[in-house]
Amino acid sequence: MTATTPQRALVSTRSVPALSRHVRLQFDPVRQAWAMLSPERVYWPDDVSRDIISRCDGRTAVAEMARALAGLYSAGRDDIEKDVMEFVQHLADELLVRL
Repeated sequence: MTATTPQRALVSTRSVPALSRHVRLQFDPVRQAWAMLSPERVYWPDDVSRDIISRCDGRTAVAEMARALAGLYSAGRDDIEKDVMEFVQHLADELLVRL
């Protein structure tokens, strides 16, 4: 019997990421900052990261996220789309989102 390594989920513009069941985004009133909580890990995302994470709702595709963020930040959609895909890929690799 041989062990198989799970394949890496790859993000595309059609991916619809959702926070994994063990992850939540929560405002910390003491620090006046948003935290992404996962068992034994806490991440303190900056505003841009939080804007992406908050859109990982299981309903919004990466392309839609990029379109909304490009308007919000007055940036080129192609550049934003690339950045969003890279960030969501990192979250997926860390098992913080599911695709």
